[in-house]
Order: sequence, then structure tokens, then C-alpha cells
Amino acid sequence: MNSLLETRLRAGVSELGLEVTDLQCVLLLEYIELLVKWNKVYNLTAVRDPADMVVRHLLDSLAIAPWCTGQRLIDVGTGAGLPGIPLAILFPHKEIHLLDSNSKKTRFLFQVKTALALDKLSIHHARVESFEPAARYDVVLSRAFASLLDMVTGCSHLLCDSGQFIAMKGAVSESELTSVDALGFLPTVHALSVPGLDEQRHLLILSGK
Repeated sequence: MNSLLETRLRAGVSELGLEVTDLQCVLLLEYIELLVKWNKVYNLTAVRDPADMVVRHLLDSLAIAPWCTGQRLIDVGTGAGLPGIPLAILFPHKEIHLLDSNSKKTRFLFQVKTALALDKLSIHHARVESFEPAARYDVVLSRAFASLLDMVTGCSHLLCDSGQFIAMKGAVSESELTSVDALGFLPTVHALSVPGLDEQRHLLILSGK
């Protein structure tokens, strides 16, 4: 394990107020190793430096952990597995599903699932509009959608009656919040502070009124 990356990860996790076991720390950094390796061929992320990946991928994903209270979650447009894989490592007993339409990315995700023995993790290669889950989810989360309206209209068939949408975004506009309010969802905005990241990050939680 790279000691510098481990130090950065542990410091960031502590700053977020989270706790990880030694095994979870190992798995998180093994995920970064796999991402670096596969990224050379599959172009999974624009972030190339492993130290930046710890901040922009691991800590950014883990920052939303306190709000992921459901037992059955789906990460829509997960790409390289973000935020789904870091959350699956942090919450090994939750049922976390990853959905993406890019076959190269889902191939990588299956490799990660096997290599890290993430038994409760499920991976689906499909477009969101054609994906029909066996059961609906407590939480539909994503950092892939350009707008909240797109997320709500595109993923409403995935959410259970008492469920929540969780969106990870940079800046948030008032017009965006108004658009989902009109659809019957009450938006709550949380400003996130990601250790080592000097950028605006917000978490939006949409609950039914």
C-alpha cells in the first residue's frame, strides 16, 4: 500500500468525521490501483494522478456517506463506480447497485467487484430508461446528471414510494430547485466540504412532499 496515499486517505476520512477499518482502507486504495491500471486503456476518468483520485474520487464520494441511510441504493450513471464503489466498501452490508450503459466501464466494475470481493455489490449494463429493477430502491443517487430535472424524470421508475433522490453537484441554481419542487419533491441542499478540494460541492436530497 502506498503510504502517502494512505496518509492522505486516512486524514481526509478523519476530517469527514468517518471511521474506516484497516481492511476498508486497503480496499479503497486497491480500487484506486485498479482504476489507475484500467484507465490507461479504457479512459475511465480524466483524473490521472492517484493522489488526486483519493481526493476527487474517494473523499468526494465518502463525503455523502452520512446521508446514505437506506439499505438498498442504486448509483445511476456510475461510470468508474463513483460514488457507488467507495460507498459499497464503507457500507459492506448495504445492497448497492451500479448502473451504466458503457460496456467498457461495466467490465471494469465487474473486475473491481471480483478483485475486492464486494459480494453485496450488483452491476447492471443498461440504459436507465430501459432498466427495470426486481425491486425499487430506497435511494437513487448520482453525480452524473446535468440537471435535477433530468434525474427525477429519468429515474422515477427506480425509486420506492418513501425513497429519496440524492444528487451530487457543484453549484446549485434556484431555478433547478424550483423545477423539481413543481414535480412534488422537496429539495434539501447541503454544502459539502471535501478535504483537499477547493471547489464548490453540494449534496441535494429530494424527498416526496
